[in-house]
Amino acid sequence: MSSTALSHQPLLPKDAQSILNLAAKSLFDVFANASEGMLLVDRSGCVVWINDQYRRYLPALGFASEADFVGQPVASVVQNTQMQRVLETGKPILIDLLTNKAGTFVVSRFPLRDDAGQVIGALGVVLFDQPQSNLQPFLAKFSLMQRELDEARDALAVQRRSGVGLRQARHSFASFIGSSAVVVDLKRQARRAAQSSSPVLLLGETGTGKELLAHAIHASSPRAKGPLVSVNIAAVPETLLEAEFFGVAPGAYTGADRKGRDGKFKLADGGTLFLDEIGDMPLGLQAKLLRALQEGEMEPLGSNRLVPFDARIIAATSRDLVKLVQSGQFREDLFYRLNVLPLRLPPLRERASDVPALIEVLAEDLALRSDLPQPEFSPQAVALLSAQYWRGNVRELRNVLEQLLLRSDTGMVDVSEVELVLRESGLSQISPAPATRQSLLPVMAQDANAWLAPLSEQVEALERLAVAKALEVTQGNKVAAAKMLGVSRAKLYLRLP
Repeated sequence: MSSTALSHQPLLPKDAQSILNLAAKSLFDVFANASEGMLLVDRSGCVVWINDQYRRYLPALGFASEADFVGQPVASVVQNTQMQRVLETGKPILIDLLTNKAGTFVVSRFPLRDDAGQVIGALGVVLFDQPQSNLQPFLAKFSLMQRELDEARDALAVQRRSGVGLRQARHSFASFIGSSAVVVDLKRQARRAAQSSSPVLLLGETGTGKELLAHAIHASSPRAKGPLVSVNIAAVPETLLEAEFFGVAPGAYTGADRKGRDGKFKLADGGTLFLDEIGDMPLGLQAKLLRALQEGEMEPLGSNRLVPFDARIIAATSRDLVKLVQSGQFREDLFYRLNVLPLRLPPLRERASDVPALIEVLAEDLALRSDLPQPEFSPQAVALLSAQYWRGNVRELRNVLEQLLLRSDTGMVDVSEVELVLRESGLSQISPAPATRQSLLPVMAQDANAWLAPLSEQVEALERLAVAKALEVTQGNKVAAAKMLGVSRAKLYLRLP
C-alpha cells in the first residue's frame, strides 16, 4: 500500500462515529441541564425549541407563552442577538455578553451542521444569568460601554428630531490669540473658572471672543465630554424663546410635534449651556430662567411635569447689565445668580500689541479657507492696523483682512492698500500709525548714559536690530528671517524696526 493511501486512512477506531454521536448527545444534555437556558433556531433563523430554563425569560422579553415565542424569527424576539451572524458565517461565538429586556447574560452560540457539513441551524446557550464575581469587572466595563453607546444613539435621535446641533467644544484656550498682560490674566481667570460648576458671566464688546472663550472653558472643565449647547437669545423670536429653552410637551398646542421637543436645557444635560446675549432676554422669561437655575428643574411648555437637568451655565453679553438692572430691564436677582464668576474680555484697542499675532493667525486661516496664498504685510501696514480703534474688535479686523486678501495681487499688502480698505469700510477717522521707534544701540555707542535706560528697552532695542539684520540677509523674507532667528512670525512682527 502506498504512503499516499496510508495518509488518507482514518486514524480513529471503527466506532469513532458512534462515540462522536454519544459525545454530542451527552454534551447537549449537559448544556441543557447545567446551563441557564438553551435556544435552537433553524437555518432560516426561526426559533424551533427552548428548554425549561429558558422559559422563565419569556415574560421579561414580552411573551405570555412559549407558543407566542417559538416559530418567530429570533431577531424579532431576542434583542441584540447574534444568532443570525452564526448562521451566515458558520462560525461559533464561544463567549459573549448579551443585553436585552431580560437582563445581561454570558452566552455561547454554536452552528449546527448536517452530514454534508451545511449549516442547518444554531444553538444558543445562556451560561450565566447572574454572572460570577470574577466576571464583574468585565461586565462593568461592558455595561459602561453599552450605556455610552445608548446615550450617543439617544443624543443623535434627539438631534435629528429637533434639528439642534449637539457638539463638543471647537476651541481651546490656545485658540484665544494674545500674549498681552490683560489676555494672560484673562486666561488665568478663565482656567480657574473652568474647574468650578458655578455660572460664568462673560462681559465684553461684540467681537471680543466671548463664544470662543465659552468653548475653551467647557473644553477645560470636568464636563468636557458632555454636550456644549449654544443659543443666541437675540436671534430667537421672543414668542419662541420659552419653547427653545424648556422644550414642548407632546401635543402642547395645535401643530406641535406629537412626540414633543426637548429644549436647550435638556439637550445640555450633563454638559454646558451657553446663553449668548443674555441681556436681550425678555423680562417674563427671566423669571422662569431664574427658577430653573435655582431649582435645577424645568417645566416644558404645555406640561405640568417638572423635568430635572444638570447643565453648567455660561452666559455672555455685550450690554451693560448693571445699567439694565438699574433701569428695570434686567432682573436684579437673576443678575446676582449669573454674576458669580464674571470675566471681562478686553476690546482690541486695549491689547494692540496682540494685533500682529492676530493678523498672522487670521490671515493664515482666511488663506486656507479661500485656497489662496497667505499674503505678507509690510511693517507699516501692520502698524496701521494695530493703531485702529476696531469697534467690532476681532470680528471687524477679520473682515478687513479678508478684503485685503481678496484684493491682493502681489502677495504683499502695503500701507496704501490698508488705508483704502479702512476708508471703504466706513471708518470716520483712521488713526495714524505711531512713529517707528529708533534703535537705542547707536545712541548707546556714543553716549554712556544710554546704558542707564531700563533693561527691557535695551533688550528690545537689541531684538529690533537682530530682526533688521535678519531681514537684510533674507532680502525681506519674513518667514526665512523668523526661522533664522528661531522665533515665530508673530514675534518677528512685534520687533519689526
